[in-house]
Amino acid sequence: MPSPSPKATMHDVSRLAGVSTMTVSRVLADPDVVSEATRIKVMKAIEQLSYVPDRVAGSLSSRRTNFITAILPTLTNSNFADTAQGLAEAMRPADYQLLIGYTMYRLEEEERIIRAMLARRPDAIVVAGTTHTKAATEMMMRAGIPIVEIWDTPEHPIDHAVGFSNYEVGRAAALHLLSLGHRRIGALGSRIDSDAKDLRGESRLAGFSSVLREAGLSDELVIREGEAPVSYDHGALTLGILLNKAPDVEAVFAVSDISAVGALMECHRRGIKVPSDLSLMGFGDFDIARQCVPAITTIHIDAELLGRRTGELLLQVLGNRTASESVTTSAVNVGFELVSRETTAPARAKR
Repeated sequence: MPSPSPKATMHDVSRLAGVSTMTVSRVLADPDVVSEATRIKVMKAIEQLSYVPDRVAGSLSSRRTNFITAILPTLTNSNFADTAQGLAEAMRPADYQLLIGYTMYRLEEEERIIRAMLARRPDAIVVAGTTHTKAATEMMMRAGIPIVEIWDTPEHPIDHAVGFSNYEVGRAAALHLLSLGHRRIGALGSRIDSDAKDLRGESRLAGFSSVLREAGLSDELVIREGEAPVSYDHGALTLGILLNKAPDVEAVFAVSDISAVGALMECHRRGIKVPSDLSLMGFGDFDIARQCVPAITTIHIDAELLGRRTGELLLQVLGNRTASESVTTSAVNVGFELVSRETTAPARAKR
């Protein structure tokens, strides 16, 4: 087999185009300052040699690498994928690229990724969640670059935040079930005493429990079982635990539509009619929640909008910092919407 060709350098481009390396650098960095004829010669040489600029080397002088680190809990959740897509689309016109890491809901893994990413000098870090290890928080605070925490609205963000209140999501879910006349109400989530923690899901459960207590009801039917991320199996398992504990439960909130789908399938297996025997709702508004029979009542988050808002905020912040303008800490709340479908019904319909 032929040996691979050596990687083309800027000097190779300059020789082929018949210009200086400084001219090549100017064409790449600021093409408007170079004549059209020279720019065409350089771009033809770049294409012929398949030359790829060394952005990291160039950042030694410009202090920019043109990539943004996005740290997400998982890549299999369509909402997080939509967020990444919205972020990428917003940043693309300014020639920023995403470098994505995923934590599988483990704070120690998040810390490791942050350390590894900072060694590559990103222009900003976007991280899902607002709870981090002490070391991760200190690294981000000292990084000297914009930090955006997403998918929640912390009272005191490290730098900036774009999201919504998971606590209020839980409250909205409980208030909806109460408004339908239900009084024996439970919820399904994962444990947070393990390495993999869904802290945003736990915040939803906390908000849910607060409403039950305010209504004079017990929150003993809020079930936490298994590790994050939740799954269809998780929903089936936890609903089974709940039903064994309280066969007369009237309504259930799952911290994710994925878990809610598993719970719905378990209801089908047990001959429990939804919603006439049991009202059920989830969170996330996944495609499968809309296609289930019956379709699942849920909380909708515009995940792609969340990503776009994050990108727009970053472009503003990065532009201001380039212009040496002061930038203050900010938080953007994208809100949420309760979507009532076929798995919830008034309690009186059960009589």
